[in-house]
Amino acid sequence: MSTATSTGTKSPAPGPAPSVQPSGRGEGRIGLRANLRHIGALVRRNALQIKQDPESMMDALLMPIVFTLLFVYVFGGAIGGGGGAHRDQYTNYLMPGMMAMMGLNIAMAVGTGIQEDFHKGVMDRFRSMPIARSSVLTAKVVVEIGRMLVAIAVLLTVGFLVGLDIHGRWLGLLAAVGLTTVFATSLLWIFMLLGLTVRTAQAVQGVSFLVLMPLQFASSIFVPPKTMPGWLKSFTDVNPLTNVADAARGLMLGHGEVGDPVLWTLVWSAGLTVLTAPLAIAKFRRKV
Repeated sequence: MSTATSTGTKSPAPGPAPSVQPSGRGEGRIGLRANLRHIGALVRRNALQIKQDPESMMDALLMPIVFTLLFVYVFGGAIGGGGGAHRDQYTNYLMPGMMAMMGLNIAMAVGTGIQEDFHKGVMDRFRSMPIARSSVLTAKVVVEIGRMLVAIAVLLTVGFLVGLDIHGRWLGLLAAVGLTTVFATSLLWIFMLLGLTVRTAQAVQGVSFLVLMPLQFASSIFVPPKTMPGWLKSFTDVNPLTNVADAARGLMLGHGEVGDPVLWTLVWSAGLTVLTAPLAIAKFRRKV
């Protein structure tokens, strides 16, 4: 019969257990400066990921080129009425709306990216770090805004090459880019919430396309709503993409009303952000 032997090491005196902060708790103790530092580190990490995987920028670099050439040269002649002059007129009409379309398509990719991060175990690493959970999503927003601006820059470059003429309204162009970016940023929170809610990246893509296709084509991006039947025009008039496209068109070209489209774009942007950003952050905290 064996008996336990003493090793000569004294047991520590009983006392209160050390306080260990659970992962994901106590985020409120993280100050603003620390939060900004976390966001900066995560932005750098996401940017390095893009550098290591340049293919992740393919949509931002190639999609604007493909869509511009497709709509200008395949549909521009027919929709514009035929001939080079008509094609140039259609190019001027199309490009401001295409800016809104680029923001929408780039925003869609963020939901798929979040799903992939969960499946790759990246979020497990974040769970073990003493960082603000909101900083993970905020860093993604910052990086995606950068990708949007690259896509819009490529889009406008191609647009100028195929006939876009803003008649020297460069300040209006910058204002249109800024307004489009603000609206697209609000869409990022929607797609992040979608990516945190559904279970697979394929489901994110399926739901996104199901929603995006009607919104894109039932708007003033490609054709004037006055050419549409009454029931469709009623939907187009309240479609937020119509407001974004009309606002960008007015700012860049001076065509049509500017005040109401700009105002409604800002209202939609603020409303979508206020509604979906807290939901996305709360969902993310529960998930990690």
